[in-house]
Amino acid sequence: MPLSYLREDLVERTVKTPGPDHPITVEPHPARIVVRAAGKVVADTTRALTLREGTYPPVQYIPLEDVEPGALVPTDKSTYCPYKGDASYYALVTADGTVPDAVWTYTEPYPAVGPIAGHVAFYPQHVELTEG
Repeated sequence: MPLSYLREDLVERTVKTPGPDHPITVEPHPARIVVRAAGKVVADTTRALTLREGTYPPVQYIPLEDVEPGALVPTDKSTYCPYKGDASYYALVTADGTVPDAVWTYTEPYPAVGPIAGHVAFYPQHVELTEG
């Protein structure tokens, strides 16, 4: 049977712990962050968390409660990270239209990154993120 027919809930998932070969840190961001999409503010926070993972660029996780109501619409997309867990996605509603799967969240992240629960991250190509 082709792999495309396997049910995801029956596939064993590897859970990995961050370490020297794949470090992950989560720290409070020291400055205010404003996120704009199509020129409109969609999030404004002084409570962002910066996640640094290996050699990837840092990612700002914004508390969901600091995102403008109506800016996000849940989608059906989901992905899996062996270090963070199951990610779900949101479409971003902008003045120029809706951008599918532009925002992600880990509702129940693995303990190593537990603080990012209740936070969302924006794909940088869809928003302007400024500090200050």
